Amino acid sequence: MTIDWLYPALTATAAVAGFIDSIAGGGGLISVPALLYAGLPPTMALGTNKLQSSCGTALATWKYHRAGLFRLRPNLAAVGFVLAGAAAGAWAIQRISPDALKLVVPVLLVAVVLYTVLSPKMHDHEGEPKISEKAYLPVASGIGFYDGFFGPGTGQFFAITLVGLRGQGLTRATGLTKLFNLTSNIASLLVFALGGKILWLLGLCMALGSMSGAWLGSHMATRLGAKVIRPLLIAVSLSLTAKLVWGWFAG
Repeated sequence: MTIDWLYPALTATAAVAGFIDSIAGGGGLISVPALLYAGLPPTMALGTNKLQSSCGTALATWKYHRAGLFRLRPNLAAVGFVLAGAAAGAWAIQRISPDALKLVVPVLLVAVVLYTVLSPKMHDHEGEPKISEKAYLPVASGIGFYDGFFGPGTGQFFAITLVGLRGQGLTRATGLTKLFNLTSNIASLLVFALGGKILWLLGLCMALGSMSGAWLGSHMATRLGAKVIRPLLIAVSLSLTAKLVWGWFAG
């Protein structure tokens, strides 16, 4: 890929990734391989991707908040736990190999797909919470740690646990997922920035694409709800599972 086409091509790729990520998560499935294909070293690709995805997630979070799908104040404790978990994960990834997770994550994502397909609760109706808000805090922190440490499927894990454990409707859970995902992205972004692992101009160009895709995706999701979120959640989870399994066996 020549430098003349690098920035516009990656910006367009970020727009597609932002659209998917704003609805079902998993946008990194598209943007990270594109950055690696463009020749960026892995850590630089991850850092630059965090910059562009954080901007897209921020716009999606704002759109969901404007639509009244979550309130910030009641979720500040969970935000704090996610932030701490993500920071710890980003610190740990520099000291521990994430390879051990590559077999665990596909299994978890298959479970997400099966739950999404088979559970009658994956709709927009509120259900009975199985655990309290306080009991959910360690879950939120654990998913935040995972996002800082490894990342793929974070949005799916937040959405599924909010539906399955907190009894939220799928659209509302997706909105709150964006808030938590933005929190973990910011924590990871700070770590990469301090380590000098971000190409700022490229990341900001991609951020424009990501925000455009996120605006369209979140607008569609808030209007159509579970009718668009559920099938896209299944498709992204299956694609991410296939990619991780292929990457493991391909060495």
